[in-house]
Amino acid sequence: MSITMLAASAAAAFDVDAATRAYLAMVEGPVRARSDAYFEGGYWLLLWNALFGIAVNWALLHFGWSARWSAWAARRVRRPALRTMLYWLPYVAVTTLILLPWTIYTDFWREHQYAMSNQSFAAWSSEEATGFALSLIVGALAFAAIYAVIRRAPRSWWLWGTGLTLAFVAFGPLLAPVFVAPLFNTYTPMAESPLRTEILAMAKANNVPADNVYVFDASKQTDRISANVSGLGPTIRISLNDNLLNRTSPEESKAVMGHELGHYVRGHVWKLIGGFALVFLAVFLFAWFAAPRLLARYGARWGVRDVADPASLPLLSILFTIAMLAATPLTNSIIRVNEIEADAFGLDAAREPDGFAQVAMRLSEYRKLEPGTLEEIVFFDHPSGYNRARMSMEWKARHLAELPPEQRALQRPAPLPVKD
Repeated sequence: MSITMLAASAAAAFDVDAATRAYLAMVEGPVRARSDAYFEGGYWLLLWNALFGIAVNWALLHFGWSARWSAWAARRVRRPALRTMLYWLPYVAVTTLILLPWTIYTDFWREHQYAMSNQSFAAWSSEEATGFALSLIVGALAFAAIYAVIRRAPRSWWLWGTGLTLAFVAFGPLLAPVFVAPLFNTYTPMAESPLRTEILAMAKANNVPADNVYVFDASKQTDRISANVSGLGPTIRISLNDNLLNRTSPEESKAVMGHELGHYVRGHVWKLIGGFALVFLAVFLFAWFAAPRLLARYGARWGVRDVADPASLPLLSILFTIAMLAATPLTNSIIRVNEIEADAFGLDAAREPDGFAQVAMRLSEYRKLEPGTLEEIVFFDHPSGYNRARMSMEWKARHLAELPPEQRALQRPAPLPVKD
């Protein structure tokens, strides 16, 4: 009998449905109820975050605060770029302060309510302060660059604004691993172990130019498992968090790292930039079309002369928020398609279908396990746990004859424990 016939015979004997259901049984009862409630609540948070942001920015226009900040900045500096950067300081400070109670609820209280956070309020506040400082610096540079384009190319700033935004997005993967990530976590080289050797062997086999693996202390923030292959060129690094090492088996960790290597090998950074270029182009075009018309009608009441006035930022923020909310199904789908591709790559690279299926169940502690088709398209930026487990078991069925004997049996993993 040929190898092909043996593989087909083995696949026919393996029950993909039963194997998938065995993994889904890991997330049942209170664990699934909590997961579904947490994730479904996030649907409403998308809407409420947008509405609160719109309301705050509308208030800045309606009560004339934005116009006064612009005038204040103009009195102190002559250069337009410095004026926009100076305006940014009260804008980001006041909006952050007004939205702080909502931020505390969504990012701290709710995370503790669902046992998703390990941080004290002091530790959480310290990280929020660090993020705020970064937004002051990076936001001011981006804000000044966008408004420079608006001043110099009033008819085509939507196009140049898209290009600038993509440039900032592209620099993120290059700079973040070296300058941003260490502000929130400590990265240390992974200790010598068979798992480290296997990860580096997978990297070498797939031409990923990394010669070390780093571990970061995410457990101080959350129990979520995570890993990434980040950076570009000289800043590339393979990283995994301590939760992945402490909460999963070597097979699961290897499966996760195969997936992360897939993002790098398949060039997903560039694919995402390309996909989001179309989204940003539509968003900027919408703002370019709508902003002058709204200012023509309400600008005098708000004290905003034209779009080139920094005081127009709240209006642009409102328009961007509306457009990005409407684009949610598209942006989620762009990301999800790349995640599916990385899943397939990881299964081929790591050859750990049961490890990956089990990881998918662990991720379903906070991600709804079995959404409807439309629900997954609209709200999921990663494949659901069900689809990931089924993909893993389908891969296993196709390659059953090639796997070691101990991997061929139908696995029945234990249910996940209920968190306190």
